[in-house]
Amino acid sequence: MNKIKIWLKVALLALTATVLVACGEAEEKVTAQAEQKAEVIHWKMVTTWPKNAPGVGTGAENLAKNIKEMSNGRLDIKVYGAGELVPALEAFDAVSRGTAEMGHGASYYWKGKVFASQFFTTVPFGLNAQEFNAWISYGGGLALWEEIYAPFNVIPMVAGNAGVQMGGWFNKEINSLEDFKGLKMRMPGLGGEVLKKVGASPINLPASEVFTALQTGAIDATEWVGPYNDLAFGLYKAAKYYYYPGWHEPGSAVEAIFNKDAFEVLPKDLKAIVRSAVQQANLDMLNEFTARNNAALQTLVNEHKVILKPFPEDLLVALKKASFETLEETAANDPESKKVFDSLKAFMGSVSEWHDVSERAFINARSND
Repeated sequence: MNKIKIWLKVALLALTATVLVACGEAEEKVTAQAEQKAEVIHWKMVTTWPKNAPGVGTGAENLAKNIKEMSNGRLDIKVYGAGELVPALEAFDAVSRGTAEMGHGASYYWKGKVFASQFFTTVPFGLNAQEFNAWISYGGGLALWEEIYAPFNVIPMVAGNAGVQMGGWFNKEINSLEDFKGLKMRMPGLGGEVLKKVGASPINLPASEVFTALQTGAIDATEWVGPYNDLAFGLYKAAKYYYYPGWHEPGSAVEAIFNKDAFEVLPKDLKAIVRSAVQQANLDMLNEFTARNNAALQTLVNEHKVILKPFPEDLLVALKKASFETLEETAANDPESKKVFDSLKAFMGSVSEWHDVSERAFINARSND
């Protein structure tokens, strides 16, 4: 009798194990089938950059690739370079009306439509990349950015930063403020407004047109980004004087923008994936520019014989004065700009106090012999 009981228990255990294995296999099969049948969402991303332009164009491609991988292929984004689907400076409109679900560019390109948007790329003599990210995430910047884009059915996120840029390429030496008078220079955003104040003529051109305009003399000077990008664009072939620092763009943010209707219908997990991928892209782009700029600068100077020069100190003082006058006037003439500028200015005052005893103090100490 005991042997029969033991045999029954063994048989029952074996049967239970078989059932459990079968259930597990069935569950895995159902899960696999569900994944196979999961809807793949196809998006279009329009950019303001030439296809695969170093740093910025590749940043858009990498962002789309990471979103696809993180979502296990459920969100597939096709990236269009400037002019492939819409012209570079029409990317915002394309996302707003839903022609594309997503865009990648710089917010100051839309100042003709959303005047206050230019504060979310960069401000002359303003926040650097680290400070800008802090303002966006913890200083109220993002809420203001979302507020000014809301009427256009667009959601913004920070998707990269080039850090402190170069002052630009010039076809003549710049020795004083007088040398800016009558200068035709490619410079978008608030920096361009400062140029007007000192007698220059700012020109807003997309990246694809910068080299030709400089080479043909349609413009006398241009800023673009920094050595890594400028080397790739061959700007050294069109002008030899390369000035620093980039007073006009101390921390130039790149934005990812989303059609609100398209973003809101995403499942909760895909929304989280998109936000995480954009945050990663923001950090990665700054890392890349920081890592690659100096090597590119050495190539420009040593191999291509570019003449690297600092702006004169008195010129920078004059440009700083003109910059803050421009910012105050801009804020006074546009309620949205005032709201954004007040927030940014208050944050800059606070973070500058901290950086005086942290970042700046350390860099000065490290530089001392």
